[in-house]
Amino acid sequence: MPKRKGAKGTTVTLKAAKKAIRMTPDGRRRLTLSNMGITIFPKCLLKLKNVDELDLSRNLIQKLPDKIGNFSSLRWLDLHTNKLESVPESIGNLVGLTHLNLANNCLISDGLPSTLGLLTSLRSLNLGMNKLDTLPPTMEALDSLQEIGLFDNLFISLPEFVKGLCNLTKVNMKQNPLSNVQEISEPKEDEYLVHESSLCRTCLKRCKGEHVLKEKRIRTYPGLMVQNSVAKVNQDVWRIEGWNTSQSNDQTS
Repeated sequence: MPKRKGAKGTTVTLKAAKKAIRMTPDGRRRLTLSNMGITIFPKCLLKLKNVDELDLSRNLIQKLPDKIGNFSSLRWLDLHTNKLESVPESIGNLVGLTHLNLANNCLISDGLPSTLGLLTSLRSLNLGMNKLDTLPPTMEALDSLQEIGLFDNLFISLPEFVKGLCNLTKVNMKQNPLSNVQEISEPKEDEYLVHESSLCRTCLKRCKGEHVLKEKRIRTYPGLMVQNSVAKVNQDVWRIEGWNTSQSNDQTS
């Protein structure tokens, strides 16, 4: 087990991280270090060259290491519900990344590097619940992007380039000070929500206050389009569904 160091947070050792790696039903190596009180990104993780999925959600991480781009094996990266204010430029080196969740942090627009536009394999991006009002225009190169979450930010309009992403099918712009709500094509109410059991306590409270939870005819998507939907109860099933969808898209493209 990782060592506890009181107010300084949890210290994760390389040995402990290796022991925590689990194989998913679809054959991926997943490392889950969620909700552990981690305050500093464990740099020892960068030595793990065979991890496909990394879940560091619900911690207290304020900064990512500049060498995060060395984690070249990653396909899924979940950092939702931390305290990140920026993302290092080296994230653009994670060219195999298909799913990235940065929701519920403290990100500002200046903290998003132009290198996000290099993540051309990205199919799902969640930037909801931050402090963003613009996105790097280089993201127009994300032709593989299918789902993007921009909810609960400071956007007054949908970034123009988003409209030109040819494979984009799901956009969540709720809870933004939009000047023209007609430009947003919202999903039907029974197509983008998740059950309240899929949300952490903080987001559940927020969602109930906004009256956006439904309990019938719920259809979830692998793109994490709502607050913390990565916390789906059966994460193995969720990942299989997302992987199968990705494989199907590859075969038909």
